Amino acid sequence: MTRMTRCATTAVAALLSVFPSSRAHAQLGSYNPTPGPQGTFAIRNARIFPVSGPEIASGTVVISSGKIQAVGANVAVPAGAQVIDGTGLSIYPGMMDSGTSLGLSEISQGAPATIDIAEAGSFNPNAQAIFGINPHSAHVGVARVVGITSVISRPTGGIISGQAALINLAGYTVPAMTVVPRAAMVIELPRAPAGGRGAAAFLAAQGGANAQAATLLRTRQLDSLRQMLRDADAYGKGMDAYEKDKTLPRPKHDGVLASLVPAVRGQQPVMFPADRASDIRAAVTFAEEMKLKPIIVGGRDAPEVAAYLKQHDVSVLFGHVLDLPSREDDAYDINYAAPAKLAAAGVKFAITSGDCCSEVRNLPSVAGMASAFGLSKADALRSVTLGPAQIFGVGDRLGSIDVGKIANLVVTDGDMLEAKTNTRYLFIDGRLVPLDTKHSQLYDQFKGRVLQP
Repeated sequence: MTRMTRCATTAVAALLSVFPSSRAHAQLGSYNPTPGPQGTFAIRNARIFPVSGPEIASGTVVISSGKIQAVGANVAVPAGAQVIDGTGLSIYPGMMDSGTSLGLSEISQGAPATIDIAEAGSFNPNAQAIFGINPHSAHVGVARVVGITSVISRPTGGIISGQAALINLAGYTVPAMTVVPRAAMVIELPRAPAGGRGAAAFLAAQGGANAQAATLLRTRQLDSLRQMLRDADAYGKGMDAYEKDKTLPRPKHDGVLASLVPAVRGQQPVMFPADRASDIRAAVTFAEEMKLKPIIVGGRDAPEVAAYLKQHDVSVLFGHVLDLPSREDDAYDINYAAPAKLAAAGVKFAITSGDCCSEVRNLPSVAGMASAFGLSKADALRSVTLGPAQIFGVGDRLGSIDVGKIANLVVTDGDMLEAKTNTRYLFIDGRLVPLDTKHSQLYDQFKGRVLQP
């Protein structure tokens, strides 16, 4: 991932010395107001949706030192706590979008200099999204103000794209936002040629040359991938042997292979982007062959292979709820109803916005649409809170309102998954976050403008 050079940093400092502070902020500053300090807060008389347990009709949540200290119907307010009256309001755990590249791409069409989403080459396991995150991205503010408090931001491109990061959406620097810097490896398997009578007729007309070339290329890419994973396993074993016995020759350091060791040992999950049923099966088969811990990303046809996913205990990050049907004979609601089918089959899943950056803010509406087409409200809420947290192994830290968890909380005036609902208070890492965004700033700037005839 690219980083700001010393020269660029010097240029920014020079500009700040030339412009007055307010003007400099408008041109160079962040659209995301800095949250306040960690303090002690008590939100009283609110309706509480813990997700991990039954709803509390009227109760109190106490926050201190960035963690949830108490939650329940009969909780005492600590002395010195800042009290928030939650009468008529609801408290939810912050949502997580687990299928984005937020912070890595600002203007995806027309401004290449704002895009840092992929590296050159096919095998980049050592590329880490965390080093490319822009904490001042305008997408951050408009996402968190609707209740999204954390995201999985992943690189794309190539066969091994790199490592995704789990970040909170508050913090002036990347370290302040980081929850898990290397949350998952991203591997995109080369796809097999699409089948079907139309494809067969086309390939026959081409004499089969295109199909043979594509198959040969795919086989070579898969062989190269297998070899790299096996090399990483051997490298890890060699390093372990050296740590136990310093008389052995120390393996030559290899940053590429070292970055793959947690994945090949099953300590780090691997995200496999896959939509077609055949590609989903291929990803699961490959993961089992190489002893990887797979997570399917996208999963358009996941309901078709739900029994297979359940049998192999594979999770899905479903990102197509609002997409149009992909085939002519698909039902109009095939994607709306897909999460309900996964839930009925017992597949572990999370709902994502299905967007890289700017439309991540639609996540509440996406989950709400799934709820309108068969998914229970409880499961819809879980699919954007505790569900993704558990899939990525942080269910003990995020995703529900439980004592000891990170205080990522959203206080709303209605159902968090309904578009008309407003966020009244927002806490990330126990810090009260201002609700200003680029959108609200532009609205305030132009709301009084009178158009001349």
